[in-house]
Amino acid sequence: MSDIFTFIALIVMGAVAVVLVMGLFNMMRGGDGNTSQKLMRARVMLQGVAVIVIVGALLFAR
Repeated sequence: MSDIFTFIALIVMGAVAVVLVMGLFNMMRGGDGNTSQKLMRARVMLQGVAVIVIVGALLFAR
């Protein structure tokens, strides 16, 4: 069961990295501020999900 949580955690962490890079590219090219705000909110939400999944993996690994 912890293998599943580990796999899901890796996927969510990858999604966080993708959204972060998208936000950085948007900022570097002087993109729309609303897009930056949406990407920041998505990144924070994905980080929260990642933390929950990682804690779940640690609890099931016991």
